[in-house]
Amino acid sequence: MTTMESLIGLVNRIQRACTVLGDYGGGDNSFSSLWEALPSVAVVGGQSSGKSSVLESIVGRDFLPRGSGIVTRRPLVLQLHKTDEGSHDYAEFLHLPKRRFTDFALVRKEIQDETDRITGKSKQISPVPIHLSIYSPNVVNLTLVDLPGLTKVAVEGQPESIVEDIETMVRTYVGKPNCIILAISPANQDIATSDAIKLSREVDPSGERTFGVLTKLDLMDKGTNALDVLEGRSYRLQHPWVGIVNRSQADINKNTDMIVARRKEREYFATSPDYGHLASKMGSEYLAKLLSKHLESVIRARIPSITSMINKTIDELESEMDHLGRPIAVDAGAQLYTILELCRAFDRIFKEHLDGGRPGGDRVYGVFDNQLPAALSKLPFDRHLSLQNVRKVVSEADGYQPHLIAPEQGYRRLIEGSLNYFRGPAEASVDAVHFVLKELVRKSLSETQELQRFPTLQSEIAAASNESLERFREDGKKTVLRLVDMEASYLTVEFFRRLPQEVEKAGRGPQEVERGGNSAASAADRYSEGHFRRIGSNVSSYIGMVSETLKNTIPKAVVHCQVREAKQSLLNFFYTQIGKKEAKQLAQLLDEDPALMERRQQCAKRLELYKSARDEIDSVAWVR
Repeated sequence: MTTMESLIGLVNRIQRACTVLGDYGGGDNSFSSLWEALPSVAVVGGQSSGKSSVLESIVGRDFLPRGSGIVTRRPLVLQLHKTDEGSHDYAEFLHLPKRRFTDFALVRKEIQDETDRITGKSKQISPVPIHLSIYSPNVVNLTLVDLPGLTKVAVEGQPESIVEDIETMVRTYVGKPNCIILAISPANQDIATSDAIKLSREVDPSGERTFGVLTKLDLMDKGTNALDVLEGRSYRLQHPWVGIVNRSQADINKNTDMIVARRKEREYFATSPDYGHLASKMGSEYLAKLLSKHLESVIRARIPSITSMINKTIDELESEMDHLGRPIAVDAGAQLYTILELCRAFDRIFKEHLDGGRPGGDRVYGVFDNQLPAALSKLPFDRHLSLQNVRKVVSEADGYQPHLIAPEQGYRRLIEGSLNYFRGPAEASVDAVHFVLKELVRKSLSETQELQRFPTLQSEIAAASNESLERFREDGKKTVLRLVDMEASYLTVEFFRRLPQEVEKAGRGPQEVERGGNSAASAADRYSEGHFRRIGSNVSSYIGMVSETLKNTIPKAVVHCQVREAKQSLLNFFYTQIGKKEAKQLAQLLDEDPALMERRQQCAKRLELYKSARDEIDSVAWVR
C-alpha cells in the first residue's frame, strides 16, 4: 500500500472508529472535534442529477436505492476501504456491526429499510446519518457523504419546508472548512441553473474545496457538447472539471456489471470526437483517484493540527481514566485493599475539612464562639432571680422557721434552679457540632472522586460514619451534662464564705462596724426588699462565674468527645465489619454504577483508538 493510501486509510479508520464510539455528531462532546478535523467528501446535487450513479461508479457496485423524487432521504456516510488484491467485496453498517453483507442488493434494501425506520414510509427527510463501510480491492480509500438532492418545490406528501430543510441539512456538511464538495451537475442542463454550483459558490466562494462533476454527457443533444464547462470557460473552478458517463437506464435494468460499465465509460471518452483529447482526465475512475490524491495533500497539510488534537485528546482521556479509576481486581484480598484505600481517601478529605485544609471545619469553632455564648446570654436568669421569685424561693426554703443569718437552703435552691438552665445550651452545642460533622461527612464523600464509582460503598461509608457520629453525640451529651451536674453538685465554698461579711458590711455604716452595730436593725434588714435583692444579686454573680467556666469547658468536652473522636476513629467500627466480610460481599460493595463502567469502557476504547492513530500518523505521515 502506498503512503497516500496509508494516510487516507488511516483517516478512514479514525473516522469510522470515532463514529462507532459515538464521537461523531456528538454536539457538546469534546472528542467530536477530531472527526470534524478530518477531511471528507460531500456529494451535492439536485434531484436526478446523477449523484447516485457517480457514487456507484466510484465504488464499482450497484448498491444505492433508485426511483423518482427524493430517493436519498437521510445522509449516507460512505467509507471506502481498499483491501488486498484478491479479497472479496463486502459491506458493513454501523447499526448492524456484527453483520457482513456480500450481496449488495441487500445493502440497497437495508439502506431503504433503515431510512424508513426513521422517516417512515413517506417522503420525509431526516438529518440522522446512515453509516456504511465498503471493503474492496477495487476502491480507493475515501469517505464520501451522499446527501439528499436539492429541490425547488415540495411534492405531495412533503411539508412546505422540505426545500429549506434539505438545503439546511446540506449546508451543515458542506459549510465545514474541512469538507471537500463534489458538486454534481447534469450536462444536459444549463450550468447557470445548477443547484450544486450555486450552493458551493456560497459556502466556498474561492472554489478551493469544490470539485465540479458533469454527468450525462452522453445524453446531450446531437451537435452540442460540454467543452466550455469541462475546459473551465463557462464556469472556472480551481480544480479541473471531470466528466462522467453513467450507466443508461437499460444497463441498470439489465444489471450490467459495474466493471463493464467502467470499461464502456473509458471507451466512450477514448473514442469521442469532442472529448477524446480529455480522455485521460475523464471518468469515474479518474475522479476517484483525483479525489484521493487531493485528500492526501489536504491530510498532509493538516497533520500537525490533527496530531496536536490527538495528543490533547489523549491527555484528556488519560485524565478522565484516572478520574474514573482503573478496573477492580476480582480476588478478595485486592478488593479489601481497594475498599480500605477508598476509606482512607475519604477519611483524609474529612480530616482536611476539620483541620482547615478544606472549608467547613471553621463552623465547629463558630458554634463555640457564637452560638454557645449567644445561647448562654439568652437564658432567663432575670426572671428566675427576680425579686418576687427570690422571695418566694427563700421563703419556701425556710419552712416554718425563718433563717437566722443567711438563707443557705434558699441560696442552694436558687442556684440549682439557675444551673438547670445550662443544660439546654450544653446539649444544643453538642447537636450543632454533630450536624456540622454530618455535613462534612456528606461533603467529603462527594469530594472523594474515587468513591463516585461505587455508590453502594459510598452509602455504606455514609451510614457507618453517621452511626459513629451518633455515638459520639451521645458521649458528648453525657459529658457536657455531667459538667453542668458537677457545678450543681458542689458549690464553690470560697465564694459563699465571703457573702455574710459582705452582706453585713453592706447593711451597716463605718461607725456601726467599729461599734459592733445595731443587731435589731440588722435583723430587720434581713427581711427587707434590699435583702432579697442582695440574695438575687449574689446568686447572679455566682451563676455568671459558672457560666464563664462552662463557656470554656463545654467546647473542650465537645471537641474531646466528638471532633477528636471523629478524626481518630470515625470508621474504626466499619473497618472491623469489613474485615469479616466474604469475597461475595466485598464484590457487592464494589458494584460500580453501570453508567460509569460504560463510560470507562468507552474512554478505554477511545484512548486505544487515538494512541493507535498517533502511532500510525508518526509512521506514515512524513514518508515520501
